[in-house]
Amino acid sequence: MGSRPPRRQPRRAQRHPIGIDKWRGLSTARLLSTVHTMATSLMFLPSPLLGSSAWRPVARILADQGWHTMVCELAAPVVTGDDVLGAFRATLPVDRDLVLVPHSNAGAYVPELSVDCPILAAVFVDAVLPPPSGRIPLAPPALLDVLRGRVDDDGLLPPWTEWWDETDVGALFPDAPSRAAVEREQQRIALTYFEGARAVPAGWDEAPGAYLAFGDTYATERNDAAQRGWPVRTLQQAGHLHQLTAPDQVAETLGGLLGEIGITATR
Repeated sequence: MGSRPPRRQPRRAQRHPIGIDKWRGLSTARLLSTVHTMATSLMFLPSPLLGSSAWRPVARILADQGWHTMVCELAAPVVTGDDVLGAFRATLPVDRDLVLVPHSNAGAYVPELSVDCPILAAVFVDAVLPPPSGRIPLAPPALLDVLRGRVDDDGLLPPWTEWWDETDVGALFPDAPSRAAVEREQQRIALTYFEGARAVPAGWDEAPGAYLAFGDTYATERNDAAQRGWPVRTLQQAGHLHQLTAPDQVAETLGGLLGEIGITATR
């Protein structure tokens, strides 16, 4: 499972009248009117630490409002970043325009997914925001120091909900069933995963983007998004799993951000 699946050849130019090299200088409205040739799907990318249950309530609400939604699955064991990228790629449809909605660590994979998938836009939700080019580490140095103190003799970390104090973790969930659903999907991931980094192809962020922050934990990423000219929203007094505790609010805010970048519901 640790090997990378065969890379599909880039097909953006086959699907859209213009390629990424021609996006420069176009307004969002002009860009979307030019490239929006297929039905649009909102593709929710869960953190590899949590699984798809963290996104399902919001995806259901938006589906009821007329959006076509999909949630990526990460059922196979995660050993390396290539495992995560391969699982995301395997879920992405080839016959729809996509708006990626990554949460947390999943944000690191958006640039590589943009290379060979028909990505219209991306809305980052309390997520890692890659730079315009270069590489992005899968964990910042301060977090790595914490994780090195939690690894076992086999090099594995405990499930994410066991990384932190129970008082802090318990407040992230609206009820026991929601927590149980997330914990069933958690994986024990090796420390070496977080010591890795992902490539960031230049030009990936020239498509429309937006950022939704839950509180100020990702304030640096939120400010970076604002500096890129993206619409930004912050839900104050919100924890990292606010999509579980207030799915209606998160769905409404996502809908507003999508409207600001010219994306409308199409099945």
